[in-house]
Amino acid sequence: MTRKSTFLRKTLLAALITSATLTTAVQAAIGEPEKEDLKFGFIKLTDMAPLAIAYEKGFFEDEGLYVQLEAQANWKVLLDRVIDGELDGAHMLAGQPLGATIGFGTKADVITAFSMDLNGNGITVSNSVWQQMKQHIAKGPDGKPVHPIKADALKPVVESFKAEGKPFNMGMVFPVSTHNYELRYWLAAGGIHPGYYAPHKGDTSGQIDADALLSVTPPPQMPATLEAGTIYGYCVGEPWNQQAVFKGIGVPVVTDYEIWKDNPEKVFGVSKAWADKYPNTHIRVVKAMIRAAKWLDDNDNGNRPEAVEILSRSEYVGADAEVIANSMTGTFEYEKGDKREVPDFNVFFRYHATYPYYSDAIWYLTQMRRWGQISEQKPDSWYMDIAKQVYRPDIYRQAAEALIADGKMSAAEFPNFAKEDGFRPPQTHFIDGITYNGKQPNAYLNKFAIGLKGEQKL
Repeated sequence: MTRKSTFLRKTLLAALITSATLTTAVQAAIGEPEKEDLKFGFIKLTDMAPLAIAYEKGFFEDEGLYVQLEAQANWKVLLDRVIDGELDGAHMLAGQPLGATIGFGTKADVITAFSMDLNGNGITVSNSVWQQMKQHIAKGPDGKPVHPIKADALKPVVESFKAEGKPFNMGMVFPVSTHNYELRYWLAAGGIHPGYYAPHKGDTSGQIDADALLSVTPPPQMPATLEAGTIYGYCVGEPWNQQAVFKGIGVPVVTDYEIWKDNPEKVFGVSKAWADKYPNTHIRVVKAMIRAAKWLDDNDNGNRPEAVEILSRSEYVGADAEVIANSMTGTFEYEKGDKREVPDFNVFFRYHATYPYYSDAIWYLTQMRRWGQISEQKPDSWYMDIAKQVYRPDIYRQAAEALIADGKMSAAEFPNFAKEDGFRPPQTHFIDGITYNGKQPNAYLNKFAIGLKGEQKL
């Protein structure tokens, strides 16, 4: 045996020992699941996909977990059942753990160690409102509307309603939903006031000083409510914007990707008490869902057709596969026949989508302050403290390192944990051109013409 071959053999042996030691160490650190039989809740939206895929592909079982997935009636019921312990965890609006922690609505300690997706929402208006908007929208050489469509085109319509003494009603899915904040952001960027909350005065309508009146409608009911004329537009996740196109009752005018490129959407939430009681189980759940998210984005979205078939089943989203595929496979249809390529409309793993960034949490908190859900000014340090209470990248990191040790994923697929501080770089891709820096929440709030800032209080 040559010196070179001996050296290579020793190097390989050392690498194998190191790998085995790391795997054993990680597994020992995680340990066996304290609870094996679990029930998770979700709402019938395509972004619940990581749960469905982790179940269908056996990723939960690989972790020794036996999971039951159960659709919930609405976001409030879902949150209450997680808090009460009827559900072990759930597909949640990113604002729900934050809202619960600061006591807006229900007061409870809820955390997240896993971000489920980026993007995935849209704003749809009725056919009659669209016809009125179109005259204020520029057309491209192909005769189609130029995107992104700003709320500037909606403002004359809202003003005509006000002049006639009619309320301009719009739907969103929950007071602390991404949809509420995205719809408000889009409206305000176009000079339309979406209204304030005043919980300290007992007013949780969110309609104080509003030009457009926003109210809650569960996602699957959005198209029917629009068709009935109860609302004139809504912000919701898929497939309920595309459903309006297929039914011929409305037109999606803008996606959240155009309002804020690669915005965080849903999270997987559990009660803090549950996470403290079942830490090994929690890490293993996150491991399974990271694998599911990666599967969804693998092969340049090549797995999406299979995901569409799974999601179309009645036990999951239960919408026609054709409707789900309209956005899930990298396209989005606006006005009927105006289908455009939007490869990142649904992102589950790319761009570190699964990592629970503090800056994502802080953005939601700034919007809660902007619209009065947080009644008084808070120092920048308060935003950071709440973000650290709710968002748990430490748990995510344990799950990721275990997957690397297991040989199921590589370190290159995750953030550089040694350098990661929990903040994305300042983000510039907003529809109004305003830059967001999560480390300066009050300075960010001061940039908006519409919204509470500084010491302002209703």
